[in-house]
Amino acid sequence: MFFMNELAVVIQAGGESKRMGKPKALVPFIGSPMLCRGLKRLGGIADELIVTTNDKRSLAFLCAQVTYDKLQMFSDVYDKRSALNGLYTALLYASCPYVGVVACDMVFPSAPLLLAERDALAESGADIAVPVTSHGYEPFHAVYRRETCLPIVHAALRQGQTRATSWYGSVRVVEFDHDMTLAADPRGGAFINVNTPDELLEMERRILSGNMPRADGSS
Repeated sequence: MFFMNELAVVIQAGGESKRMGKPKALVPFIGSPMLCRGLKRLGGIADELIVTTNDKRSLAFLCAQVTYDKLQMFSDVYDKRSALNGLYTALLYASCPYVGVVACDMVFPSAPLLLAERDALAESGADIAVPVTSHGYEPFHAVYRRETCLPIVHAALRQGQTRATSWYGSVRVVEFDHDMTLAADPRGGAFINVNTPDELLEMERRILSGNMPRADGSS
């Protein structure tokens, strides 16, 4: 049985978005800014809901449109932007024992998959539950055990690491393979993101035409 104040959901909106040309969190997608889409898809499962951003002023009005009293915004702890810094910020400011971390540019972030990952941690005693695709780990659709992961991530940052997965060898990992991911999220597409205006337009076209991608991001 699970209790309240157990799962924090953190949406990371602190990237530089160089290829998009403007902050991805603000980009409209199927009639809604990308950040609002993520908040609405995941907010219902979160005992604690956090957005990490280095532009609170621009995002504040978007967050105000999503009526979750539990929503908070925090800036990255360190000025130097990196995937690992973003992950550390998420773990530091969350207070729940399990922390689901998702990137704001993911088109179909999956609440059922995050819940399945949390359950896997609770049942196994592991430190990370993370999907694995043909491209490798998906660290920004994973759930982390805050107590054990936070100090290890901090140590990795102090060693100059920048990759989100650079420290995975120091902890116990539950890998969600293709079958486990589909069992939790049969509709699929949880790891698909958009990086450029052309990718965004193409994804909108595919969704509106009913040509939905599979869970591994393929057609």
